[in-house]
Amino acid sequence: MSSATSVENMVTIVGIRFRPAGRIYHFDPQGESYATGQYVIVETVRGVEAGRVVIASKKLSESELSDPLKPVLRLASEDELRMMLSFKGKEKDALVQCARHVEQHRLPMKLVEAEYTFDGSRLTFYFTADERVDFRALVRDLAATFRTRIELRQIGARDQAKLQGGVGPCGKTLCCSSWITDFGVVSIKMAKEQDLPLNPAKISGVCGRLLCCLSYENENYVQAKQTMPQVGTFLDTPSGTGRVVSINVPKESVEVMLESGVIIQVPVNPQEPGSDKVGGCGSCSVKAGGGGCGSCGANKKEGGGCGKGNGGCASGGCGSCGVKQKTSPQTYNSGV
Repeated sequence: MSSATSVENMVTIVGIRFRPAGRIYHFDPQGESYATGQYVIVETVRGVEAGRVVIASKKLSESELSDPLKPVLRLASEDELRMMLSFKGKEKDALVQCARHVEQHRLPMKLVEAEYTFDGSRLTFYFTADERVDFRALVRDLAATFRTRIELRQIGARDQAKLQGGVGPCGKTLCCSSWITDFGVVSIKMAKEQDLPLNPAKISGVCGRLLCCLSYENENYVQAKQTMPQVGTFLDTPSGTGRVVSINVPKESVEVMLESGVIIQVPVNPQEPGSDKVGGCGSCSVKAGGGGCGSCGANKKEGGGCGKGNGGCASGGCGSCGVKQKTSPQTYNSGV
């Protein structure tokens, strides 16, 4: 019985995208099989449109669908594809003409892009504005000029960057125009969590909003900091007791200020189970088994230890020689 129920809840869908890096919508192929890369004519809430198949026909659970499936009408013909390319070539000229009408009506809006449907039955203009704009007179003029259905759509700064594209401060193509389909929530708290400078010029994208990439590793920072000592905590280190002054998540270490005022870096990774090597003094690579020589705790067996054997640290121990030594979390003394 459960097997029959699961079969009934499965539906066949195709994933279709209408713009590069745009959201993927699911449609009902109505028994036909479509391959990725093909252009199809579909019925949408805005009318009949042409889209590109990015997910071939496959089975999907009904529970995974957010909206009722609209049908795929047919595969786009060669004539329809040529017509679509023809109207695409007219979009820049349409944007220029629309800008002239906007200037004539002295409307406080900035045009971003013009977009024809595949058959030219609708022309959409995207624009940005600081407030609501009464563009009814503009729509009438545009309808008379282009002799087609006109739609004006106000968008935000992020959507503008997505439509126009560009290069981010990292030197790569904008994430929003290359692969991000939906904008997630990005907050200033994420920048604080990652200890980034709260300078708008440093953490803002070309759209003027917070960088989308602030959210990529934020969860890793949150989880890592839960296992690391907090700033202000007092720790017992091989060089003495000190106070944590900063946390470095990528390096998995903390900076500790000793009583002498010296700041040292202490790793916080626990020792790997079954490992007989905590890291020694670093350069001498001698096992730190306990009861070793000097302040570095390196073992003296077989001629090892500080200043002996294979070129160990002659200055006497971790902290003074500056070479990192693995420190287990059990040395934390947060109660001081």
